[in-house]
Amino acid sequence: MATKRILIVDDEAALTHLLKINLERAGPYQVHIVNRGTEAVVAAREFQPDLVLLDVVMPDMDGAAVADQLQADPQLRQIPIVFLTAIVSKRETTSHRGVIGGCAFLAKPVSVKEVLACIEQPRPVEATEEEQG
Repeated sequence: MATKRILIVDDEAALTHLLKINLERAGPYQVHIVNRGTEAVVAAREFQPDLVLLDVVMPDMDGAAVADQLQADPQLRQIPIVFLTAIVSKRETTSHRGVIGGCAFLAKPVSVKEVLACIEQPRPVEATEEEQG
């Protein structure tokens, strides 16, 4: 199995460090961390991740702005982004199959098991018309 490169962008340094350790122990993952949204695009260009785990609420630049910059960059736009957030509940993400507004979300606190499942299936599943409302 090929090593997957995961970029974690989250201002909570303790969370990112713990997640990095657990992911690298759990499988063939190489994890790079940045704790400032403003550093995400440069880090992504240099690291070339297979997936970005991106916090929504950060003090210097919110996750939506980071995602916009990543998706506007021709070198980075194909990289799947999964948002990590405490502003939606686990029940909300579960009821929408982890997709809100067309984007993949994991609700904090997040378990390593949830992150691993997401890494192995990073593309959001299209919501049915019934789920959309």
